Amino acid sequence: MTDDPFTLFDTWFAEAKASEPNDPNAMALATADGQGHPSVRMVLLKGHGPDGFVFYTNRDGRKAGDLAANPNAALLFHWKSLRRQVRIEGPVSLATEAQSDAYYASRGRDSQLGAWASEQSRPLDARETFERRVDEMKARFEGQDIPRPPFWGGYVVAPKQIEFWQDRAHRLHERRLFVREDGGWTEGLLYP
Repeated sequence: MTDDPFTLFDTWFAEAKASEPNDPNAMALATADGQGHPSVRMVLLKGHGPDGFVFYTNRDGRKAGDLAANPNAALLFHWKSLRRQVRIEGPVSLATEAQSDAYYASRGRDSQLGAWASEQSRPLDARETFERRVDEMKARFEGQDIPRPPFWGGYVVAPKQIEFWQDRAHRLHERRLFVREDGGWTEGLLYP
């Protein structure tokens, strides 16, 4: 047992990396636009620590628009092989330019090209249009490093609360809730 939710998350995440067959870093990201209309999609966790949970995306897409209008989000990790989930809620801010540059540089070349070619969340008339745009980016950046697009970068969800859910027999699940208060964390249990 620990009273630090980040230590507990690290332990559970390491166990998920060892047991989940695909993408243990996959998390559902829930946002809401300025009118409160919700949207949820899967993204990949690319960093985490006491400052928050980091993911990267096109900053012109729908999720970025939602976050610009309402800079709060919820995350959900579901590790079926472990029968566990972690829920996180909190405000969202932009990752630093240095963080975004460093992560972008670590991506594969095809992923970098895709970031330039995609008008994320916008209507697409045909798959061939996107493939042609990827080919155009290949030609544009042939023989050189591909810089991070100015419209692409990271976001950090700074948790105000983190809930750890563990499956138990007969639906008598265990739920531990950590809430950030005055710079520290309080912990309590929730009924299943």
